[in-house]
Amino acid sequence: MAFETLSDKLQSALNGITKKGRLTEADVDVMLREVRLALLEADVNIKIIKAFIADVKAQAIGDKVMKSLTPSQQVVKIVNEELTKLMGTEAVGINFKTAGPTVLMMVGLQGAGKTTQTGKLANFLRKKEKKKPLLVACDVYRPAAVDQLKTLGKQLDMPVFEKGVSESPVAIAKEALAYATAHDHDLVIVDTAGRLHIDETLMDELAQVKQVVHPSEILLVVDAMTGQDAVNVADTFHQQLSLTGVILTKLDGDTRGGAALSIRKMTNVPIKYIGLGEKLDALERFHPERMASRILGMGDVMSLIERAQDSFDEEEDMKMAEKMMAGTFDFNDFLQQMKMMKRLGKMEDILKMLPGVGGKLKDVNIDPKQMARTEAIVYSMTEKERKEPSVINQSRKDRIAKGAGVQVTEVNQLIKQFSEMKKMMKKFSNMDEKQMERAAAAMQRGGGGAMLPGAMTGGNRAARRGKGKGRGGFKF
Repeated sequence: MAFETLSDKLQSALNGITKKGRLTEADVDVMLREVRLALLEADVNIKIIKAFIADVKAQAIGDKVMKSLTPSQQVVKIVNEELTKLMGTEAVGINFKTAGPTVLMMVGLQGAGKTTQTGKLANFLRKKEKKKPLLVACDVYRPAAVDQLKTLGKQLDMPVFEKGVSESPVAIAKEALAYATAHDHDLVIVDTAGRLHIDETLMDELAQVKQVVHPSEILLVVDAMTGQDAVNVADTFHQQLSLTGVILTKLDGDTRGGAALSIRKMTNVPIKYIGLGEKLDALERFHPERMASRILGMGDVMSLIERAQDSFDEEEDMKMAEKMMAGTFDFNDFLQQMKMMKRLGKMEDILKMLPGVGGKLKDVNIDPKQMARTEAIVYSMTEKERKEPSVINQSRKDRIAKGAGVQVTEVNQLIKQFSEMKKMMKKFSNMDEKQMERAAAAMQRGGGGAMLPGAMTGGNRAARRGKGKGRGGFKF
């Protein structure tokens, strides 16, 4: 997750007061000192830190908080709200034109991932906004930049307008806009040239491209790992081009986080999207309130639900739920479910989006190879064994274990868990809504309900659907 170190330190600071029944001003001061250090280490601008601490303290030591029944929880709420405000309060989307193609200009320094983000953004807006994008290769200086965009276009099955490296970026952009209009493209994303550092020539060229294409949005791509430098870059580009938004890349690592916490306040330019990995679907709209909750270890259930909705096919999901309810769910279905799980991303990232889970993961050993071993076991079964696990005797288990390269005990464990899950689903199918909620809560308290370490069974969700209640919760 982004800002892991910052997240750990802020949670540690807040944990110090949540254990206290009543709070004093001294308690708040100790907590705020730790918060200040955490923000400094995250490379947040010092002016922002001072204002943030002052705002939190002014609210935290007020009578309304100090005399409340749960003062520590009120302070955590205040920190969460102020973090959210720092990053912009609410999500800001793309300003689409009502007539003619909407033009987005992608700008930034070399190495920030601008060309890759161009492909990601086009993919995102095609899926989410039902747009028909045209990618435009205007980076004629960086070696292989045009080829890189063409490769991305091929991977995404998306057209790329390019004229090689002989024409000027201004001429290419102008021709591309005419082409888009003639071919009914309602979205044009222009990948402009970057530089190793900001210079006058770069800015003049970008200003000329802007004058020709009249973009609805000028989006700056910045590397979140550069911390405060990212804010300086954003400020310079904004002064020259009047930016409308920022895309922060490399937020999937343990970045310092200063960029996300400083850019909006320092430049008044909203962060619109965040890059969370190398895959072409690893882009998310930036929600300040969700990011604040993630940083403070409160989870991000809404983003998890959205990710699941994108990853799971509704009709396929319903068929799976019906099989679960009828008790006809077999290992072939289980394999299919594992494939669906992979689309969600890394298990560690998924778990961190659940409230109260992220901070406890340090004590949990999530084996990234577990899913691969489980898949190997199922693939080593015959078609009959997958459909009728009851036929798997000891000799078959020995053969399956040998084929999968695992111990027989792992085969036994998987078959046992699979059998228990089917029994659980049958019980769920006969429960009403309240009984299911009580059963799910009991399993969570007992640590049960998981089909295998780090995999989603879909049990609770399927059970709810089997009752016709619509999309339900997740069961890990």
